[in-house]
Amino acid sequence: MASGALKRLVPLLDRVLVSRVEPLKKSVGGVILPDSAVSKINEGTVVAVGPGARATDGSVIPMGVKEGDKVLLPEYGGTKVTVDDKEFTLFRDSELLGILEDEDDDDDDDDGDGGLGGS
Repeated sequence: MASGALKRLVPLLDRVLVSRVEPLKKSVGGVILPDSAVSKINEGTVVAVGPGARATDGSVIPMGVKEGDKVLLPEYGGTKVTVDDKEFTLFRDSELLGILEDEDDDDDDDDGDGGLGGS
């Protein structure tokens, strides 16, 4: 492999590679914020997904997320990984707390539950 080649990490089984959203380092007024004043953001974008976990009968359990989804992350957990000087975090599919959707994605949701999925 050439030393300048781009690396691509493909997660195994039910693992999900996530790029965390970077917190703002400057305020709106242009003041640089210290790390102690910046809150940790528990949001990220799915970069890659594995094929899914295996059930006891050998069938593949499908993943709950896909590449490009914005997800809510747990405060702790995951495995930090660096690929091509970029920091990512690996999570299991079951560790992700939810998928964040834009409000206009639920336009066809007319059951009155606000997109909560109730019947």
